[in-house]
Amino acid sequence: LNSQRVLELSRSQLGQSITRLASGVKISGASDGAAELALSEAIRSDVRALQQGSRNLSDGLSLIRTAEAALNDLSGTLIRLRELASLAANGTVGATERQTIDLEYQNLLAELDRISASTEFRDTVLLDGTLADSAAEHLVLQVGVDSSADNQIDLNESIDLTEVSRSSLNLTGSSVTSQSGAFLALNDLTAAINTLIEVRTRAGSTQIRLTSALNNLNAQVENLTGAVSTIRDAD
Repeated sequence: LNSQRVLELSRSQLGQSITRLASGVKISGASDGAAELALSEAIRSDVRALQQGSRNLSDGLSLIRTAEAALNDLSGTLIRLRELASLAANGTVGATERQTIDLEYQNLLAELDRISASTEFRDTVLLDGTLADSAAEHLVLQVGVDSSADNQIDLNESIDLTEVSRSSLNLTGSSVTSQSGAFLALNDLTAAINTLIEVRTRAGSTQIRLTSALNNLNAQVENLTGAVSTIRDAD
């Protein structure tokens, strides 16, 4: 009877070892260790939440890159407008030539409005001032394991993308059909370019922040996954 008991115990332990080797999992149920199971499940839950947070941050970075690409185009447009205003302000340019210059000038101003109204990311318009409107629904990135403020990033507050259009840049009615109008346009365009630089700076600093947060999340996921492996995986 003693031999049979010991043999059965050995057979049970051998079967358990083979199961662990085949699956690679040491703790597969509460019977394998209730405390270890509870601890590993809690950590696994955090890992999955952080992995999703990492994907959420990647989406946020894609949004900012979309906005930055549009802002870069707007910057090029403003620089060209300033070039045209400088050309029209020159005394050697005649009235007929200024009319021709103004034709391109007005088309570029219209393009400012079009880019501002049409740049969007998943139905969220980026450059129409929505992201700077305190009354609008905020675009919040969930990056942590719970809903506390430390585990969320409010893009409305962080990026603060104010409207970038002809009216917001004080270029409404701007024209270079006359030398005096070209002088005024030069001053307005200088201020508009400075405003756009501020907007791009906010977008760039937010992108740096999200990149840092993403690197931190990935490090947490790696370390927590290692902790789960130590507890749960078969040696």
